Amino acid sequence: MLHSAENLPDPELQPEYYADVLGKRLFAWVVDSILLLLLTAMVILFTLFTALIALPVVFIAVNLAYRTVTLARYGATPGMLLTGIELRDARGRRPDPVTALLHTAGFVVASGFIIPQIASIALMLVTARRQGLVDLLLGSTVINRPGAT
Repeated sequence: MLHSAENLPDPELQPEYYADVLGKRLFAWVVDSILLLLLTAMVILFTLFTALIALPVVFIAVNLAYRTVTLARYGATPGMLLTGIELRDARGRRPDPVTALLHTAGFVVASGFIIPQIASIALMLVTARRQGLVDLLLGSTVINRPGAT
């Protein structure tokens, strides 16, 4: 059972949930980015290259679908599953579809601007739960998967 006032692991009492999460998040992001590029390429092929006309919109749509579905279903993207981490909402549970969509939308919007990206990275470095900007706004965090620690 997770322990803290917010139903998330307490970083002082259960540091194993946050050990190496930053590096794992980075590696998961790389893996997910590669998979997103491959999925976007498949969409382009399936549309006989007409999707190239709206490539940024197609990429954003694929990104939203990929992250929202995998976060809502597994609590993690494939990259996160590979590295043994998962997203938990403010109640300490895997995100529901609405929370997964909000987290994904925040991630996509923040990814489009340099200041939120820098702020998110800085926050991950200084917050006890290694939360980025979107995590802080939603009360969510990324932890090592229970049982995988």
